[in-house]
Amino acid sequence: MIINGVKYKILDVMENITIADSFIKGGNKIGLGHGESKLYVGQVTDNKTIPFFNLTDENNIINCFILKSDLLQYLNDTMVEYKKPSQKYQNIDSLPNLWNIRLNNIQSKDELLYFNLQYLNKLKPPRIYLNSIDGNENYSIIREIALPNLSYLSCLKLKNLSNNKIIFYFKIFANLDFLYNNISLEQDENIETKKARSGQNAYRTALLKECPFCPITMVNYDRLLIASHIKPFVKCTDDEKYDPKNGLMLTPTIDKLFDKGFITFNEDKKILLSPWLSTHTFNCLNLKSGTKYNALPFDEQRLLYMKYHNNYIFKA
Repeated sequence: MIINGVKYKILDVMENITIADSFIKGGNKIGLGHGESKLYVGQVTDNKTIPFFNLTDENNIINCFILKSDLLQYLNDTMVEYKKPSQKYQNIDSLPNLWNIRLNNIQSKDELLYFNLQYLNKLKPPRIYLNSIDGNENYSIIREIALPNLSYLSCLKLKNLSNNKIIFYFKIFANLDFLYNNISLEQDENIETKKARSGQNAYRTALLKECPFCPITMVNYDRLLIASHIKPFVKCTDDEKYDPKNGLMLTPTIDKLFDKGFITFNEDKKILLSPWLSTHTFNCLNLKSGTKYNALPFDEQRLLYMKYHNNYIFKA
């Protein structure tokens, strides 16, 4: 992995660190209080968190960074929720303007934003909490922009290949399932449900004609196949929503990986695996980066949608 011109080796990944409402700062909160800066990352008994963050030395300083580009992507993904809130935030009326303020603030930053964390070992186990040592502004950005119920963190443990030092790359993600479900519920109030279902059925039927099996697993039992959108439904124009070229028939596990951006496919029909999901998980599913799936029904139109998935959905 190359970040800002520096080569790193990925040593491990910690997936889906919950961003609790109690961690969130200011008007984004749903609950009471001002938020606590400590971050819950795991438990003493899980046999992963302590070695991942090298916490056997309880005084260890955990060197970390986030990327400006990732923060901007998160704000872009959550813009709809900021502009038209579906949850009862403390400062719900201010949320649309807060999005603009936070966007401008982040745009003024450098690409690499560093901060240091330390293990709060005096707190009663089994929970493991980390916190910023000095109230670092870059760490606070995560707390300021995160929205409860639809935000989570993942972390890559990296080794800098030029000096062999360990550093942790945190990235904030939007839970798009939660976000899209809320948008879909709102849309259902404004469209005829029968018409929407008819369009979805026609989309699935047309897609099955072009792709009557999952090109990854080769399963062809249609009741096990999901008509997966390449460009997400909520990001589509009306024409794109029901265009069979904007889809693949996939078995449920492959659909979930594709939908969440943990896998994608290049124009040569080779699979790309996200570093934000563990190698162990991919090995269990027998997925290897660079494997070519000749059965992928790629043509010029479908490749245009796939390019969108490569650039905006895939967790690179």
